[in-house]
Amino acid sequence: MLGGMNEALPIDAAATTELAPAASPAPPGIGVLLVNLGTPDAADAPAVRRYLKEFLSDPRVIENQGLAWQLVLNGIVLPIRPRIKARAYRKIWNVERNESPLKTITRAQAEKLAAALEVIGRPIVVDWAMRYGNPSIASRLASLIAYGCERILVMPLYPQYCAATTATVCDEVFRVLMGLRRQPTVRVAAPYYDDKVYIDALASSLQAELAKLSFSPEIILASYHGMPEEYVRKGDPYQRQCIETTRLLREALGYDESKLMLTFQSRFGRAKWLEPYTDQTVKALAKRDVKSLAIVMPGFSADCLETLEEIAVENAHIFRKHGGENFAAIPCLNDSAPGMQVLEQMARRELKGWV
Repeated sequence: MLGGMNEALPIDAAATTELAPAASPAPPGIGVLLVNLGTPDAADAPAVRRYLKEFLSDPRVIENQGLAWQLVLNGIVLPIRPRIKARAYRKIWNVERNESPLKTITRAQAEKLAAALEVIGRPIVVDWAMRYGNPSIASRLASLIAYGCERILVMPLYPQYCAATTATVCDEVFRVLMGLRRQPTVRVAAPYYDDKVYIDALASSLQAELAKLSFSPEIILASYHGMPEEYVRKGDPYQRQCIETTRLLREALGYDESKLMLTFQSRFGRAKWLEPYTDQTVKALAKRDVKSLAIVMPGFSADCLETLEEIAVENAHIFRKHGGENFAAIPCLNDSAPGMQVLEQMARRELKGWV
């Protein structure tokens, strides 16, 4: 029973997009849905293959879904890459819950946000979903509607806007709405790449993590997920917003461009992606006799494969292999107190007029 309290909804794998009867008595009228990118259901090749097929078949992610890409996807990527990625997932897997850390953290964010919003005094149902994989956006919207939520705030957990992340969340939300006769009123939270609460949270979190280290990094990289340069030329604001986040973070910390450098990670395929590349920069710094390095990832709201394995394992190996000694991957904001302040501030701002 919800009663007068907010809560994060339990995940019902059988939920569908069909309308269900509203709970009674007095069901809450407002829902909040946190959405992150996604994760396979298991750390094995078949589960990773299903996840990658859904992800890489999205025209927001790979814009040219023509015959050439279909041949590459089905003839090379899906037969080979899932086995490699499954091994990487096993290195970071939450064995106790049998799920990826991204699921664990996003669930915790939803639960803590529900508790934080209790002081509003009006019941608000907080839930969470993944754009790819489970729990799906469709299933969680269905549950919110079943609870009687006639107004729903969708919060994509991406600080910087990108068509391959934020926009595809909106695409999926609207696809669900297209199948409903009675649609709820929906708002989508704005990107928060330059929000003072977010920048302050990044700065305070980074300072706290650096204070725990046994060494002082000579250089800190701010590493963001990459994207093809072509997408920026077509008008995507992502690169500009990453640059602005980094500038504001430097300003908050009192660093210059030589101390806090911007790079882009996770490139895929043969197209030219945003530069400088994180792995190449890590290698070059080590060869330049930089012995102590830290990497912070301001574009990720929660730790995931790209932070816990690609940065903390792969790039640490690259750094040490080429002469570096001390390496630290700074945790994302996750469900920490500073991270939750960001999500609560976003929710309160976007819920104005509803509560």
